[in-house]
Formats: sequence, structure tokens, C-alpha cells
Amino acid sequence: MSDEPEEVSVDTEEVQPVEEEEPITPIVVETVESQSEEEEEVKPGKKGKKELSAEEIAEQERLRKIIDAREIIDIDPIHEAIEYETTGKGKVMIGPPTLTRFEKARILGARALQLSLGAPPFISVPKDVATSLDLAYAELEKRVIPITIRRVLPNGDFQNIPIDLFD
Repeated sequence: MSDEPEEVSVDTEEVQPVEEEEPITPIVVETVESQSEEEEEVKPGKKGKKELSAEEIAEQERLRKIIDAREIIDIDPIHEAIEYETTGKGKVMIGPPTLTRFEKARILGARALQLSLGAPPFISVPKDVATSLDLAYAELEKRVIPITIRRVLPNGDFQNIPIDLFD
């Protein structure tokens, strides 16, 4: 063995220098389509609908003319609206004999607004009352608010019910 290093053959591949490529810029092609074409494609309701035949179009037109020719009755000319009189306790004839939650809310809101705008209270103000709504609720419980509820039937008949008649 000699002191000289032996030649070692190493299989190496020659690496070609990589040329840096310029970034590829996408080419944007703008197309201008009419909006009506886009709407026809996008509308979900148009899926699966077929074109109407001439007979179907004629039938729809005939039905439209019949509907347009109908007479519209705003007020029934035969029926005259009448008032159901409230005579005595418990004579609420239209609706429940108690205040509905909607009537109660309307009364409380109207009376609280009146009190907040300076109307005099109908009862002496209790110590536990903090707001005008609390005072309106106390007045409603004692039934001292002079409000009349009008309940109307679909045919126009109505009944005016004083608030003290409700349970």
C-alpha cells in the first residue's frame, strides 16, 4: 500500500444551473354578457320548467280574463253593521269575557304614555311604583281607567265594552 491516495471515482451527475423562470401571469379575458342571459342561468325557479304550448297560454289568458272581470265587493250591501248592547254584568257577547293580552298591552301602553306626558293619575300613587307603566298597571287592576274596548266581528258587527265589565 502506498501513501498516495487512490483515485476514487465518484459517479456524480452534473447539475445544470436552473434558469429562474419569470412568474406566469394569467391572461384575463373579460367577456361581457347581457344581464338577462345571466339571470336566466342563475334563477333557481327556472330549473325543469318547460315552455308552455299555445293551448296552455290561451287557457291561462282565458282564466286571467275571468278573474279580471270579477266584481270586488268591499262592503256587503245587504248586511248593516249593528252594535251588541252590553246590559248588565257579564254580557260580553263578542270574544272572551276577560281582557286579551293584546287589549291589556294596548291599554297599559296608552295609559303609561298619558302618565309620562303629565296626565293626572286616577289613584293615589303607591310607594312601590317606580315607572309610569307600574302606575298604569295598578290603575288597570283597580279598573279605574275610563277606556272602552271595541270588539269587531268580520261582518262589521261590534260591541263596545267598558273596562269594568271584564273579569
